[in-house]
Amino acid sequence: MKLSSYWLDTAKAFEGGEDGPLEGHADVAVIGGGFTGLSAALALSRRGAKTVLVEAGRVGGEASGRNGGHCNSGLASDFRAVAGRLGLPLARTLYRAYDAAVDTVERIIREQGIDCDFKRTGKIKLAARPTHFDELARSYEFMSREVDPDMDLVPASAIKSEIGSDHFYGGLVYRKSGQMHMGKFVAGLARAAHRSGAAIYERAPVTKLRRLGARKHEITTQRGSFTADQVLLATGTSMRGPFFHFRRRIVPVGSFIIATQPLSENMLGDLMPTRRTATTTKNIGHYFRISPDNRLLFGGRARFALSSPTSDVKSGRILEKAMLSLFPQLRGTAIDYCWGGLVDMTADRLPRAGEHEGLFYAMGYSGHGTQMSVHMGQVMAQVLNGKADANPLRELDWPAIPGHFGPPWFLPFVGAYYRMKDWLH
Repeated sequence: MKLSSYWLDTAKAFEGGEDGPLEGHADVAVIGGGFTGLSAALALSRRGAKTVLVEAGRVGGEASGRNGGHCNSGLASDFRAVAGRLGLPLARTLYRAYDAAVDTVERIIREQGIDCDFKRTGKIKLAARPTHFDELARSYEFMSREVDPDMDLVPASAIKSEIGSDHFYGGLVYRKSGQMHMGKFVAGLARAAHRSGAAIYERAPVTKLRRLGARKHEITTQRGSFTADQVLLATGTSMRGPFFHFRRRIVPVGSFIIATQPLSENMLGDLMPTRRTATTTKNIGHYFRISPDNRLLFGGRARFALSSPTSDVKSGRILEKAMLSLFPQLRGTAIDYCWGGLVDMTADRLPRAGEHEGLFYAMGYSGHGTQMSVHMGQVMAQVLNGKADANPLRELDWPAIPGHFGPPWFLPFVGAYYRMKDWLH
């Protein structure tokens, strides 16, 4: 079993990073080489801006290359709850932004000729209990009327047409959702940004930001310093660097995934006949899909801990046990990959983007970010060009999380709380 991301291990790595030290001046500095940063660098460079992107490790090496491979429409939070809290007009705007985000991913793949196995398969949210299906039915009725008629409610009597497990009581299908090979996509996105003129510096962690004017900054990295007229932070859960304001507003939560050995066509047809992406309704639930080379990728919040080799192994064992509970027909199947990564979770599970003290930012995708991060990279390129109203997240406030000043000491307590909710509900 490899303790590495299946996506990164099975894709050709980006090789267009800059050699030599960082110096000089740029129109825009993009900090972070994941989907948000690379998408923004592509859009900015295509508009003629001299763009420098700096990444602490390798492009796509964190959340963008260590996720479950879903490209889903719909909010991470329940739409009815968001509408109740923020009002229906803003909830609709946010929901439709996620729909537009899947379109953005598909458009970039087509325009840039990125070979990444993108497919619009749809997503199914699976009810783990009968009462959960009742909630899904209410959500379906409300959403199909108010924001998304392109959905299907699957009753318990028909669920075997979607999933080869006896543990679910129906589901809700979001037809617009898709999936792709994340490693191939992120490398292709980096190549596209590089072709468009963006200078990409890997292994260049930012150690200092010094404000020189309203938006102009000096950016100091371990590979040198340079200045930029504008700076976009696309750092996600970065636990290093001078980003304390943002760190107080994001909880880095570990998400863990296993990948089986390649499976037979008969087994695939039994497990997931529609080949959709799938999530479950529990607070500490699971998500899964079939990979392009016929593996089952099975993930979740196995443990409320950060990723490390030891943590990944423990989480992998928990995930394998959960996988076999849902799919006992996989007993005896080898696990080829196990990896973990950080999810940049906000308190309300909605992302944030805007400007703070002369720094532009987009982050906080809360485990639902593949499509939205790519989309917000394109959007923030417009915002930096003076089109502030292009940002669908501009009306959201973003208070600090009480008691959160650094390492997430409270994660075990959060895990215990959600396990209790799942047990009671």
